[in-house]
Amino acid sequence: MCGRFNLVFNPEIQRLCASLGISLQGSFFSDDIAPGGRIAIVHEKGGRRQVSEAIWWLFLDPQTLKPNYKYASFNSRSDKLNNKRGISYKPFRESRCLIPASAFIEGLGDKKTYHKIELENSAIAFGGLYKEHLNHETGEIVYSASIITLPPLTPQWDAIHPKSMPLMIDFEDKDLVRKWLDPEFQAVEEFESLLEPKVTKPMRVTRIGKPSKWDAIEDSFLIVV
Repeated sequence: MCGRFNLVFNPEIQRLCASLGISLQGSFFSDDIAPGGRIAIVHEKGGRRQVSEAIWWLFLDPQTLKPNYKYASFNSRSDKLNNKRGISYKPFRESRCLIPASAFIEGLGDKKTYHKIELENSAIAFGGLYKEHLNHETGEIVYSASIITLPPLTPQWDAIHPKSMPLMIDFEDKDLVRKWLDPEFQAVEEFESLLEPKVTKPMRVTRIGKPSKWDAIEDSFLIVV
């Protein structure tokens, strides 16, 4: 994943909130969110589903609780989730989350070709991981999070981002969402099919200019199921 998404208040996001039984504060909405920024995560704590603010960077400096830029941990690769020495091994089993979004940006890797991707008539719920950190000065809990990335979708993804694509969870699948958010559910082998790149809903793809501006420069096209 190139590393940018947005969260815009619209009917699609309202349907996501209704389906998940959550509400989103106005401070969570942004036209442009980059790694290290503040994001909303949907997770479960004490048997209750809740929305928390998190830093979009899983691995934080333990002293400052700011992103540790030595490690690019705003994404967590799916092929590393079962590596017992990896940073994502424990969160994949104990602290999964959903990250609501409206659209995201992928780059080809040539520093000039970028596309905005949306789900047709639907919001996005990225499959994510999170960690809790204690701020020793304030006693507050600080959350950090990453988006799970999958192998690229080929051949449709070859001209968009040939290295990976983000995991998107069907937020209308109540049983899947229940298991994904349940910190006690550790039978992660049931999620294997999720980690295979596939199109489950039509994707609207639009070529853009500068990623931070999200400016369309070509007509959109669809990648269908």
